[in-house]
Amino acid sequence: MPTIGVVSLTQGRRPADLARSLTSLLAQEGVSLDVVCVGNGGDPGGLPEGVRPLVLPDNVGIPAGRNRGADAVAGEFVFFLDDDASLPSTTFLRDAVAVLDADPGIGLLQPRVTDPGGRGDPRRWIPRLNKGRADESSDVFSVWEGAVLLPRAVFDACGGWGEPYFYAHEGIELAWRVWAAGRRVRYDGRLVVNHPAIDPARHSQYYRLNARNRVWLAKRNLPLPLMPVYVGSWTLVQVLRWARRPERLRPWFEGFREGWARSPGGRRSMGWRTVWRMTRAGRPPVI
Repeated sequence: MPTIGVVSLTQGRRPADLARSLTSLLAQEGVSLDVVCVGNGGDPGGLPEGVRPLVLPDNVGIPAGRNRGADAVAGEFVFFLDDDASLPSTTFLRDAVAVLDADPGIGLLQPRVTDPGGRGDPRRWIPRLNKGRADESSDVFSVWEGAVLLPRAVFDACGGWGEPYFYAHEGIELAWRVWAAGRRVRYDGRLVVNHPAIDPARHSQYYRLNARNRVWLAKRNLPLPLMPVYVGSWTLVQVLRWARRPERLRPWFEGFREGWARSPGGRRSMGWRTVWRMTRAGRPPVI
């Protein structure tokens, strides 16, 4: 049986969603699971048998919370599942591992995300420039972080999730670092995970962190000549997108200034060979 360390992340604010998520995990067939539920800033509450709690007294941020959970589980693979996501198939993890086993070049797998209530699936869940159909699979260069599977060796080689981000864009960095480790990142449209269609802009700090973390992505990962190109392209996109929404641009530019003024640390430039591999695969890391 494949052995999988599973990290469920919660702040304890959605007990019904968490119970649904953990139930779908424990129903998985054909795999051996080591499951920890990380209470990021508090006790996750009562957990079912087979799930261990890991209580973090303070909210250390989404990436750091996932990393603390990864430190506490064992397995050939590591799977991250947010508390408001669930697995509709009891063979989801077995099928996902089979995809990785069939193609050792894949270092990270993201499934298709769909709203279980039929309220429409946001296209942002498809991590491609050319979105196409949600059920089409392809190599990608960023991921939706709420449900991802990696070989444990690849996750460790990438250094885990980028903790300085706290929230937003840590999935882009992890995808870039998988590519830099010589593997590919795969979006699989045949594998399905459920998640409610919620606007990420509901978070009060969304616009500021979005801008700050774009700058930090460049500073932590890109060769120096590409840093201003990447940041400049995203600045142009946001200005054009929100030209008539100053209430969004103001916090965005606050985050932009913060990104350049502060150091995120942890720089690991991907190198020009990785830039070339990503460019040949369809998306140079400047757009």
